[in-house]
Amino acid sequence: MFQDITYFPIFGKPLIMYLGILTLLAFLFTASIAVMNMKGIRTIPFRWHPRCAACAILLALVHGLLGMLAYF
Repeated sequence: MFQDITYFPIFGKPLIMYLGILTLLAFLFTASIAVMNMKGIRTIPFRWHPRCAACAILLALVHGLLGMLAYF
């Protein structure tokens, strides 16, 4: 069952690949908020940093869980 979800094709590539890319982008976006605020660029308020971090961690957990459960 999880294998069907994990390897569900979207434009010919499995869902887990897109989820991994989305997770990486979420972590990079979270880090960029902190770096921009440290340099004085305050286009995104720092209060969004923990929210984005929680979202990135949730995506990483789902990505890892799908990757592991595909083989059990």
